[in-house]
Amino acid sequence: MGLGLAVPAGAAIAQGKIGVVQIERIVRDSAPALRAQKKLEAEFAKREGDLKKVSDQLKRMQDELEKEGVTMSETQRRNKERDFGEQSRDFQRKQREYQEDVNARRNEELAQVIEQANRIIRQIAVDEKYDIILQEAAYANPRIDITDKVIKSLEGSKPPAK
Repeated sequence: MGLGLAVPAGAAIAQGKIGVVQIERIVRDSAPALRAQKKLEAEFAKREGDLKKVSDQLKRMQDELEKEGVTMSETQRRNKERDFGEQSRDFQRKQREYQEDVNARRNEELAQVIEQANRIIRQIAVDEKYDIILQEAAYANPRIDITDKVIKSLEGSKPPAK
């Protein structure tokens, strides 16, 4: 008698509709993610260029110290080394701040992409009567992977209004 109850339950589970989405592909390959990346590159291009100029200047200062340091007076060499050290610390601080700002903005932009993707995933689940859609499975049969469908839907969607 116990077997009779187990079979229908197993059959019901087997008939459930399951899907899998790879979020990492969505934030890497979808149109909104690529737009966000371009937006960030444009937003931070000037600061990146400024940091590159300072980096080049520090490299020249270091080369000058190495080449001419031997012929400089002790006081001149010490002053140049101090100046180089101060500028180097300032550069490293600005570089850290830049990286923190880039990471914070990237997280903001990607959160919007993920939010948009989640709305589309929920809509697909309702429209196509999925029982469950999982994100980031260790393994999933390509037959149940709906990532491409989500990416395609994202390409036609408008960014959320701010």
